[in-house]
Amino acid sequence: MDGTKSAIGLRNIDHVAIAVWSIEEAVKLFRDLFGGEFILGGDDERLGIRTVQFRLPPGVKIELMQPIRSDSYLQRYLEKHGQGFHHMTIFVEDVEKAIVELEARGFEVVDTNLSSPQWRETFVRPTSGFGTLLQIADTNRRWDVPLTGITLEDVLAGRVIWRDDWPCLRRTSDDGEKAPSDGG
Repeated sequence: MDGTKSAIGLRNIDHVAIAVWSIEEAVKLFRDLFGGEFILGGDDERLGIRTVQFRLPPGVKIELMQPIRSDSYLQRYLEKHGQGFHHMTIFVEDVEKAIVELEARGFEVVDTNLSSPQWRETFVRPTSGFGTLLQIADTNRRWDVPLTGITLEDVLAGRVIWRDDWPCLRRTSDDGEKAPSDGG
């Protein structure tokens, strides 16, 4: 390392996301063969996608993304590009400062969302990110610790939804929404 400090306040690369038609099929590779440990996941009904994250030895995280509605952006993405790499998520100290630095250096950022203190994000377009969609985010939550209270089976069965930027078990007629703990 040459000692160069990150101009955008880079903390770490959190995960690489892969678009798939079936998370259940992809589990056979990323969990069963690679030894991935289930971290979290759930359905984002607003976006029409299901996600699951696994930590692979020695600590790299992979996110699998699957469309759950035919009108989802991910459905269109898969139809156009097929299965494979979708994006890389980079955590920074302050996403607003990172945006200023990126734009000052000519990188195009889009789809900025600063509305939640738990997760603030922007994206560097692939045309500006050398063919790579980069999700730049800051967060006050731990995303590297397996959640307790939900399982991969819960996610695959559609029993987990994203609510306020956190996976929660779906409401049933006799209970309220239950947020799993972050294991910490």
